[in-house]
Amino acid sequence: MFQALALSACLAITTLGLSGAASAQVTHTPQQPYAHLQSRPVKALSDQQIADLRAGRGMGYALPAELNGYPGPAHTLENADALMLSPVQRESTKALFEAMKSEVVPLGERLIQQETELERLFAEKAVTPVILETATGAIGVTQGALRAAHLRYHLAMMEVLTPEQAQRYTQARGYGGEHGQEGHGTHAR
Repeated sequence: MFQALALSACLAITTLGLSGAASAQVTHTPQQPYAHLQSRPVKALSDQQIADLRAGRGMGYALPAELNGYPGPAHTLENADALMLSPVQRESTKALFEAMKSEVVPLGERLIQQETELERLFAEKAVTPVILETATGAIGVTQGALRAAHLRYHLAMMEVLTPEQAQRYTQARGYGGEHGQEGHGTHAR
């Protein structure tokens, strides 16, 4: 009987808490959820996204690699001591990182320009179905190229690190090492 009462009390408290959270969210959610975005220079990109694109940061483009045991050059350098990189490995990783940045920064700038142009077309009411398809198609191509570039450098890191270092990377990044490196063909130079 006591357990049933305790369970009922817990359910009531949980229900009240959830309904309170839901109503709190409703009162804090504006009627126009995008109104605060009107002042963005590029409506489709936040200031952080623009900064990340200009700096060549990954922005999640390489998550399929990162979360499946393929280290990226930037985070490999950040964890160089924990990975016990040799001097040759450090230099190879730095070279990959610089090559990646030289490839992805221009792609990021192109994406910012393309999104800015799309914004301009809508602001000037100059969008037609053909222009829309062309503009968004170009944006998609750039996003695809940007993603492929980031993923390509994660793949290239597998040629620099030993399987043990790749495993340590997953642990250093807090992934628990669930995705071992067996079968990925890793080897160190």
